Amino acid sequence: MASAAVVPYRRRLVDPLLDELLGQLPAVLVVGPRTAGKTTTLTRRAATVIRLDRRLRAAAFEADPDAALRGLAEPVLLDEWQRVPGVLGAVRRAVEADPHANRFYVTGSVRAELEHEVWPATGRLVRVAMYPMTVAEQIGRQGRPFFDRIAAGEELSVPAQCPDLRDYVELALRSGFPDAALRLTGGARRAWLESYVEDLLTHDIEQIEESPTRRRDKQRLRRFLEAYALNSAGVADQKTIYEAAQVSKATGSAYEDLLAALLIAERVPAWSSNRLKRLVRRPKRYLIDAALMATTLGLDEQGVIADGDMLGRVLDTFVAAQLRPELAISSSRPRLFHLRTEEGRHEIDLIAELAGRRVVGIEVKAGAAPSAREDARHLAWLAEQLGERFLAGVVLHTGPHVYRLAERIIAAPIAVLWG
Repeated sequence: MASAAVVPYRRRLVDPLLDELLGQLPAVLVVGPRTAGKTTTLTRRAATVIRLDRRLRAAAFEADPDAALRGLAEPVLLDEWQRVPGVLGAVRRAVEADPHANRFYVTGSVRAELEHEVWPATGRLVRVAMYPMTVAEQIGRQGRPFFDRIAAGEELSVPAQCPDLRDYVELALRSGFPDAALRLTGGARRAWLESYVEDLLTHDIEQIEESPTRRRDKQRLRRFLEAYALNSAGVADQKTIYEAAQVSKATGSAYEDLLAALLIAERVPAWSSNRLKRLVRRPKRYLIDAALMATTLGLDEQGVIADGDMLGRVLDTFVAAQLRPELAISSSRPRLFHLRTEEGRHEIDLIAELAGRRVVGIEVKAGAAPSAREDARHLAWLAEQLGERFLAGVVLHTGPHVYRLAERIIAAPIAVLWG
């Protein structure tokens, strides 16, 4: 039987950041959803790899983590720390005794802040987030981060072969998880993504169950995940999602915390400003991968294209997935928000607040030729409200051209994110 082809390593956006940090710091904590590529990236740097999700390998660390850690060839990768939480204390003590650079890499697929265990390494482990791959990472074309280019006033470049609407949907449903994106196609990719959802609802949830005697209702959790996926890139209130999933407020809140803890759901906060009143305070919810969203809902490319509302949500979720990994490496230090007024008269998909409180507004449109009157009016309103604080507005669309819509507002293909 022929073996599967080995895919060459694709350098990740966090690699330069890791180079810088590990040149000076003794330990880093890299967190991200399962199979986002953390282990692959760090194994290339490590002299010793300890897989704590493998029972036999983890046994010594459960019994005496300090002794198990002692004498290992460094740097040491401790993969999936949440399986043996006591290992963090051992790393802390080892670093206190000898703080030289590049000693330990710790990875996890559970958000540390939501663990019941006391976090013993505060101030000693620098946290780095790692997400599913962007298109730029998949094709090996990594330039300056998008918001840094905007801040510098650079001209946005379009790839020679610019995608059209169907191409963008295909890219979104290809997924950013490395196995699905780089190794698999067609039915094999669908099966992998379906298996990911199934594992999420069973084995992954078990990592953060508060009691072995209290198990989540898998069917109710699946309904909640479906309701969440339907509302990805949306600002629906909690009641809407809970009622769609047929769960109580308490159960729905707990389920949302579980998805966030597993790092596959993220809430983008509402933006606020002293200059603007009556803004909605609800967060905008996202699944972190558009293909995960579509798989949860049983949608293929044609199903997405045929549903205008779902098409908009998939493209918005896809764009957010391209921008999110760049935040930590951008020199302009962007933070992502969304904006919506209470009466719904004005809504902007994403707001990036850069260093110096400068603001960039992002709108995502499925059309190929957005107009100033229809598609840039919310950005023009924000520019008028903020004055000099408004740095730029970008309407990302599915056509091939970059062009000016208004003062400080341009239309640009989604592909400029990796062009």
